[in-house]
Amino acid sequence: MFKKILIAEDLDISSLGIEAKLKEKFDVEIAHTKYCDEAYLKLKKAIQDNIPFDLLISDLSFKNDHREEKITSGDQLIKTIKKEQPELTTILFSVEDRIFKIRQFFDELDINAYVHKSRNSLNELIEAINTITQGEKYVSPSLSTALSHKTILEIDSYDIELVRQLSLGLSQDEISIHFKEQDISPYSLSSIEKRINKLKIYFKAKNTVHLVSMTKDLGLI
Repeated sequence: MFKKILIAEDLDISSLGIEAKLKEKFDVEIAHTKYCDEAYLKLKKAIQDNIPFDLLISDLSFKNDHREEKITSGDQLIKTIKKEQPELTTILFSVEDRIFKIRQFFDELDINAYVHKSRNSLNELIEAINTITQGEKYVSPSLSTALSHKTILEIDSYDIELVRQLSLGLSQDEISIHFKEQDISPYSLSSIEKRINKLKIYFKAKNTVHLVSMTKDLGLI
């Protein structure tokens, strides 16, 4: 079981609620911070002092205020600290519910759990800690079924960006120009047309409007 936990959360009421719930269930040392830069410094100092944190619970989004921050989000914090402490166990605790984004957090950041902020999220957080203690990954029940959906697992970031541009009202010609300017490949008009047709077949969409609607319903954009 974890002995030293850092909570990175910019809202006092949320941070204190998490701390109270954890202390109710576990015998654990807890520290917290409202800023990602400060969280990174606390984590790094603990490593240097040879008393590292063994669990980081972080929100995803942090509101800007008068302080200038180098690290501005929970996912960026996790990516940065894992260069110093690759074995650190991490939980993202956020209102983000886009399935593709959550899948990215597991695939690219190797997080151990994702807890969706909701009415029952503190209980889910305890469940997440118990689950990852057993060496397993955890996702809030409201999102876990969607995460295992075959469609979500087989499309990539290029497809998501392509559909997102369609949702903004861009034509295929305009997307081709945009992708070329952003160095997103492939950007040829023929490649974009083929990918859109492939996605329409994959999702069984009648047209591009239907395709956009379906991907929005799945939380992909």
